[in-house]
Amino acid sequence: MFAQASAGQCPKPSVAVLQNQGREMMIVTSGAVAFGRQRLRHEILLSQSVRQALHSGQNQLKEMSLPVLEARACAAAGQSGLMALYEAMFTQYSTCTAQILVTNLDFHDEQKRRNLNSTLHELLRMNIVPIINTNDAVVPPPVPNSDLQGVNVIHIKDNDSLAARLAVEMKADLLIALSDVEGLYDSPPGTDDAKLIDIFYPGDQQSIRYGSKSKVGIGGMEAKVKSALWALQGGTSVVIANGTDPKVTGHVITDIVEGKKVGTFFSEVKPAGPTVEQQTEMARQAGRVLANLHPDERGEIICRLADLLTEKKEEILSANKRDLEAAASSGRLSQPLLARLSLSSSKLNSLAIGLRQIAISSRYSVGQVLRRTRVANNLELEQITVPIGVLLVIFESRPDCLPQVSALAIASGNSLLLKGGKEAANTNRILHQLTQEALSIHGVKDAIQLVSTREEVEDLCRLDKMIDLIIPRGSSQLVRDIQRAAKGIPVLGHSEGICHVYIDSEACIEKAIDIIKDSKCDYPAACNAMETLLLNKDLLRTPMFDQIVDMLRVEQVKIHAGPRFASYLTFSPSEVKSLRTEYGDLECCIEVVDSMQDAVDHIHKYGSSHTDVIVTENEETAEQFMQQVDSACVFWNASSRFADGYRFGLGAEVGISTARIHARGPVGLEGLLTTKWVLRGEGHTVADFSESGSMKYLHENIPVPHRIPS
Repeated sequence: MFAQASAGQCPKPSVAVLQNQGREMMIVTSGAVAFGRQRLRHEILLSQSVRQALHSGQNQLKEMSLPVLEARACAAAGQSGLMALYEAMFTQYSTCTAQILVTNLDFHDEQKRRNLNSTLHELLRMNIVPIINTNDAVVPPPVPNSDLQGVNVIHIKDNDSLAARLAVEMKADLLIALSDVEGLYDSPPGTDDAKLIDIFYPGDQQSIRYGSKSKVGIGGMEAKVKSALWALQGGTSVVIANGTDPKVTGHVITDIVEGKKVGTFFSEVKPAGPTVEQQTEMARQAGRVLANLHPDERGEIICRLADLLTEKKEEILSANKRDLEAAASSGRLSQPLLARLSLSSSKLNSLAIGLRQIAISSRYSVGQVLRRTRVANNLELEQITVPIGVLLVIFESRPDCLPQVSALAIASGNSLLLKGGKEAANTNRILHQLTQEALSIHGVKDAIQLVSTREEVEDLCRLDKMIDLIIPRGSSQLVRDIQRAAKGIPVLGHSEGICHVYIDSEACIEKAIDIIKDSKCDYPAACNAMETLLLNKDLLRTPMFDQIVDMLRVEQVKIHAGPRFASYLTFSPSEVKSLRTEYGDLECCIEVVDSMQDAVDHIHKYGSSHTDVIVTENEETAEQFMQQVDSACVFWNASSRFADGYRFGLGAEVGISTARIHARGPVGLEGLLTTKWVLRGEGHTVADFSESGSMKYLHENIPVPHRIPS
C-alpha cells in the first residue's frame, strides 16, 4: 500500500500504472483553494464588468478591484474543479477515483476514524484510487505554533501531516511526499555547497539548515521532514522527491517503487560504514595529500603494494577460490567470465612486476613541466601536469583490475572510487585492504575507496559534482549503460572491441596462422581479441586458406560467414547476423575483401576503432594500411592481443579508449593526468601591453629540462 502527498503536480500515469499492477494507491492532494480562487475571481470580474458596463460605461473597467477572497469559500468553490481534473486524468488510464474530505477532528473521534478506515479499505478493495484532502471549506485556519506531538498524536495542519497520519492509520508501506525540489538538502537548495541528502536518519535533524517555504504547499520542507519522521516512527517508510520537474514527473513514483535512488529516503537504521558520498569526499581529501607527496613516496606506496601481492598470495588466492566456487555453483557466469575472475600465482607475479614498472614511471608524472614560454620580460608561463581528481572505476569479474588501477591512480596522484562486481566480492575486499595498507605508510589510506554498499551503477553516475572521470572496465553493455547514465561526467573507455585481422594476398602463411590463432584463441573474452577475419579474395581455395580454416576448427572456434564469404561456398557456416558483432568467445566472423583498400573501408564501416591488424610481407601495403585505418591501435604482422598497457610497457592500464580526445588506446599513467597553466609575473597588467603601454609580448619558448619534480 502506498500513500502519496502531493504539494503540486501529481504524476497520475505512474499512480495509474502501479494501481493497475495490483498495488494499492492513495493520493493526498492540495489545490482546491487555488482552483476556487481562480474560479471566484473569474466570476467576480465577469459580474463587475457587466454591472459597470450597464451603469458606468466601458471606461471604468480598468478601475475594478477584487475583494479579498476568504480561503474557505475558495475551497468550497474549487473542490468540484479539482476532482473533475483528477477524474479526467485517471479515466484515460481506465482507473476510477473517489474523493474523501477530512478534518483534524475526524481523527479524534474513534467512530469517525473507524469509518474513514473502513471506507478507504473498501475503495482500495474495489481498485479505486482515493483522492484525499482536508475539508478546507469548514476546517479552521492552522494554528501557527501547533506541532507534531508524538507517535499517537499529530495535528493535521497541512497535506504533509495529513498524509503522514493516513499512512500510519492505514499501515502503508511507503509514503512519497512530493515537493518542488529534488529532496532534502543539508542547507537551502541553491545556496553554496548545498548537498542533496540521499538517506536521512532521525538523529541527523540538527545538521539541517532550512530555508524559506517552497512555492508549492503551505508547510515548507521543515514541515515535510517532521511529518516524514512521524510517519517513519509509526512504521511507514518515507521518500521526499521532486514532483514538479517535467524531466522526472512522469516516472518519479515508479522509479521510487522500483528501488531507484530518487530523492531522500528516510531510514531509522544507520549503516555501519560511510555512505558513498562520504567515501567520495574522504577520497578527495586524501587524494589532495597524495598528489602533494614526493614522487618517490608515491613510488614507495606502489612498491609496497607489489610486495603485498606476493607476501599475501595465499590469502588472495583463498578469497578468489571462494568467489570462483560461488560463481560456478550459481551458473550465472560463462566460461570466459570465469576465466576473467580467476587469479593464479603467475597472474599475481605479473601484477607485481607491472606495479613496479608503474612505481618507476611515477617519478615523471605529477608536476612535470610540458612547456615553458617567456611571455614578456619577467613574465613566464608554464604548462604542468596535474591529477584529474576523483576517478570512479567500475569493473566486472576482473579482480586483477583493482591493484592495477590503484597503482596508476597512486602514481598520478588521483583519488579513486572502486565499484567491483559482486561475483568478485571476496577477492576485491582483500585486494582493497592490501591497497589501503600500502597507502597507510604515507598517511593517505582513504585515497582509494571500495564501494561495498548496494549502489546501482546509475546511482553512482549521478555524483557529477563529486566525480571527475568514470572509467568502465567490463562488457560492452556495461560501458554503454554507463555512457548513457553519466550525463554530467566524462567517460573514458570503449563500448565495443570489434577487432579485425586482415590477411593480405602477400602474407606469410606461418605468420598468418600464428597471428590469427593468438588473436582469437589466447583470451577470447578480451576486448583486444579478434572478432572478424578479413581474407583477400586471392587466398580462397589456396593451401593457406585451408590451413587457416583447419586451425580454427582444431581450436574449436565457431565460424560465422560474412555475406561475400558465404557466396563463395556451396555449404557455408551460418551466415553472420551482423558484421558489427563482439563475440567475446571462441567465435569469429570470416569475410572476403578484394584488396587492402577494401579491408580499410570494411574496418571503417563495421569496426569500433579499437585494434586492427594487417598481415603482409609488402611493406608499402602495410604502411598504407596503418596510415589509413583510423583506430586507436594499428599493427603490422603482430597479434591484436598486444593492445595492452602492460605489453606496451605502461606497467598497467585503466582501460583502452577509442575516444579521439584526451587519451586513446591503452590508457596508462599519462592518460590520468591533465594540465594547468602557471603564470609568474611581477605586477604585470594587460594594460602594459596596449598600444600606449610600455611592454611588448615576446612569446619565446624556453627549453624544458628533463627533471624529476620535487
